[in-house]
Amino acid sequence: MGWMLDGRRRQLEKELGGLKNVEDLRKQPFYEFLLRTNLLHSIALGGVLYAVGGFPYLVWGVGVRATFLHHATFLVNSVGHMWGNKAWNTGDMSTNNWWLAIIMFGEGWHNNHHAFEYSARHGLEWWQIDFTWYTIRFLQAIGLATDVKVPTEIQKQRKATNGRIMATQN
Repeated sequence: MGWMLDGRRRQLEKELGGLKNVEDLRKQPFYEFLLRTNLLHSIALGGVLYAVGGFPYLVWGVGVRATFLHHATFLVNSVGHMWGNKAWNTGDMSTNNWWLAIIMFGEGWHNNHHAFEYSARHGLEWWQIDFTWYTIRFLQAIGLATDVKVPTEIQKQRKATNGRIMATQN
């Protein structure tokens, strides 16, 4: 998690465009509501867990869950920028890592994610296991997910590394 404590992080965020890639989320009332009330959700969860199962439920449902979630996030943002391969020109150090993708439900295809931030699918190749994508496809099939975005072949060709462009043309 050292990258989070690096004082250069804010400067790097500015250089890379800040949070422009999430402007669409900021315009949606539901996500604005979640942002404004997130502390209340945590308190409510803690209250319900304590009421149902006492202190052990509170420890596991809040403390252990939050610790695991943060470590998983740190793992993706550390390993996903250090070890693996780059299929796409992204201008950063993001990589695709197969074992990280398996244990993180598809997030290990981190170079794919950086290349196509809007994509609901991180495992872009047939062999890239992406459990989150499989869930989204199921939700789409039953009508609970709509307007699901994935990159087009032209978008992929624009971001492809040299070796990948050659493979696409052959």
